[in-house]
Amino acid sequence: MSTATTHGGPQLPQERRLVTEIPGPRSRELFARKQSAVPPGIGTTLPVFVTHAGGGVIVDADGNSLIDFGSGIAVTNVGNAAPRVVERVQKQVADFTHTCFMVAPYESYVAVCEKLNELTPGDHEKRTFLVNSGAEAVENAVKVARHATGRQAVVVFDHGYHGRTLLTMTLTAKSMPYKHGFGPFAPEVYRVPLAYPFRWPTGPDNCAEEAAAQAIDMINKQIGAENVAAVVIEPIAGEGGFIEPARGFLPKIVEFCRANGIVFIADEVQTGFARTGHMFACEDEGIVPDIITTAKGIAGGLPLAAVTGRADLLDHVHSGGLGGTYGGNPLACEAALGVLETIEQDKLVDRARHIGEVMLPRLRAIQERNPIIGDVRGRGAMIAVELVVPGTKEPYPAAEIARRCHEQGLLALTAGTYGNVLRFLPPLVIPDHLLEEGLAILEKALNVE
Repeated sequence: MSTATTHGGPQLPQERRLVTEIPGPRSRELFARKQSAVPPGIGTTLPVFVTHAGGGVIVDADGNSLIDFGSGIAVTNVGNAAPRVVERVQKQVADFTHTCFMVAPYESYVAVCEKLNELTPGDHEKRTFLVNSGAEAVENAVKVARHATGRQAVVVFDHGYHGRTLLTMTLTAKSMPYKHGFGPFAPEVYRVPLAYPFRWPTGPDNCAEEAAAQAIDMINKQIGAENVAAVVIEPIAGEGGFIEPARGFLPKIVEFCRANGIVFIADEVQTGFARTGHMFACEDEGIVPDIITTAKGIAGGLPLAAVTGRADLLDHVHSGGLGGTYGGNPLACEAALGVLETIEQDKLVDRARHIGEVMLPRLRAIQERNPIIGDVRGRGAMIAVELVVPGTKEPYPAAEIARRCHEQGLLALTAGTYGNVLRFLPPLVIPDHLLEEGLAILEKALNVE
């Protein structure tokens, strides 16, 4: 078995290897420590403690090597400890770790902003500023939109997820676990339907047209378009279940925004940085957002996020109105430059498309043999299966299937408004044989009575 990954990364054997049960004794010991030190509100998906990760595997404290179909929730797109990221961060940590860009700036922050201005959709003049997390990016994007338009209302969509701060929790659709018991919520946030093809009442063929018409009608009647500062949407709904809005829906929403002076904000926190087979998911339908928010895959695991948008919008905010002590930390900026180099030089956009070409046909073949899979969907290396009670569209819980995968050495994540979606986010550097092995484990785990 080769120890190197196709596109670089730590020299870990690229193999699934189980030497204990999952979780093993050392992980159970550490988990007991976690329970006494960390509140239960911080949940854990995979009950093992990690010591190494790279390519398509993670290695736990008991020496088990598991196939990674999670990438830290779409964070390690370029792989864990990717060489260009490691090299840049090691050099930076020896030079200096923090000055606060607002106090004493440094070149790497500017370089990241320049790259994002260049790479994000649209050839208009842009500005970028850096923060720490996806939620912080979305919250700042709304701040900018409200300031620039002089309006207050914000429109979001059913099944959307945008974060855990007060505002972004309000923007998020799902109550449990994200909102339950945490109110009251922020004012002037309104929710409209999303074009969810698998569950649209009249079927997928009518979904885009009808959902857009309903959303626009609700905005006009219940809010008034002239009062809306921003529409915020994920081009593919992430936590909501990797829902791809029916084709044509997003362009209709963008057209409505343009006609009414509404800022269109694309939340690409989970979809960005080559994950979907485009650098950004908006590119699939030629969408050019007024503002785009990014995080997760931007810096290979270091905390960094960005708000990129039209220069006239971002320049509208007064000096001191944006920022934060840690935003654009120099270590994270160097990591981001390493990520962007890796995506470009190792052609990871193409690699993401290849992963989709491997996984989607296999999953659809499994669907034909197993009626528990109601829908297979996704683009590139952002793929999901929606589970149903066979013969119906009643949601079938995904947690037990995920647990079976974990026991056999495959990290699989769940998602979905109804908790019935298995989502797959393999690192873009994962070798094909691990994709195939992971899918074989999944098929066995799906065989339920």
